[in-house]
Amino acid sequence: MERRDFLKKAGISAAAGAATVVAAPAIAQSEPNIKWRLASSFPKTLDTLFGGTEDFCNRLRQLTNGKFDIRPFPAGEIVPGLQVLDAVKDGTVELCHTAPYYFFGKNEAFAFDCAVPFGMTARAHNAWMYYGGGMEALRAFYANYGVVNFLAGNSGCQMGGWFRKPINSVADLKGLKMRIGGFAGRVMERLGLVPQQIAAGDIYPSLEKGTIDAAEWIGPFDDEKLGLNKVAPHYYYPGWWEGSTAFSFLVNKSQWDKLPKSYQAAFETAAAETNVRILADYDAKNPQALGRLIKSGAKLSAFSKDIMEGCFKAANEVMEETASKNPEFKKIYEPWKRFRNDEFQWFRIAEQAYAQFTFGKQFGKK
Repeated sequence: MERRDFLKKAGISAAAGAATVVAAPAIAQSEPNIKWRLASSFPKTLDTLFGGTEDFCNRLRQLTNGKFDIRPFPAGEIVPGLQVLDAVKDGTVELCHTAPYYFFGKNEAFAFDCAVPFGMTARAHNAWMYYGGGMEALRAFYANYGVVNFLAGNSGCQMGGWFRKPINSVADLKGLKMRIGGFAGRVMERLGLVPQQIAAGDIYPSLEKGTIDAAEWIGPFDDEKLGLNKVAPHYYYPGWWEGSTAFSFLVNKSQWDKLPKSYQAAFETAAAETNVRILADYDAKNPQALGRLIKSGAKLSAFSKDIMEGCFKAANEVMEETASKNPEFKKIYEPWKRFRNDEFQWFRIAEQAYAQFTFGKQFGKK
């Protein structure tokens, strides 16, 4: 079923407890007509992410009888994809859809609203944000930028990226130029890799020209869209730096505070639905895309134990050092770490035991 047909027919109510569901008739006829602009960090070709943004805008119009109209713009049409936070903060646009770790250079604490090395799964991240104090901690942090944040999708666990040559050990990372974002870049830098922060639309040409030697993006479906397999055949997993990657709507706070309460509730409802739908979209599309990539010649490999152990050690060192230098990071990191560790213990008991036995089984096909 096509995404937009699904929206029309289903009108999903998602993330129970995360938002108050608002039916369209609840919007009073006297409410104002409001038009906003949304700057995305993602190109139009990524229909999981930019398409999810379009779905959000359509859903919000449904919930407000067309009175609250947000127009989404892909990366580069108003501002470059990595500059959307500044555009929101400065009032150039009312909101953006982005991966907040893009702003890691401003403050490492942005990573907690997106992904950190050896961090939580998508379910654990949602649990932390909705019920574990994460949203409150990040709202306090974003207040420094005049912005209000809302969960708006997740990729699930990502892939480890595309490499021109095989990598078998930590030594193979030395001197490698790789497009890799956020905290992962700092961890990899410690191991000798040269990280590059490059927006989605520029990854393929950078690989093709040899400006970089490797690149990670998201996973099979979006990687296929960007054509990364055509210029770097070695495809590694898992993306230990992104056990899940959360996306967010960041809204200019002064504009948010002006909204009628009914519009705020409608916005929260549509955002919560988007948070569920984007992850479901990835989970539905990635298996087929991975099959196509392998069929077209992608060489799928797991990172070696040497690489995983080296990265794990480096990641923990970098996280602790960052906490010792950045009080805003530490304020979020300490409770986040406790929550993550508790979640991992629980998931190890049930989820991991189930997965280890079941995922390797061959079930009959109809």
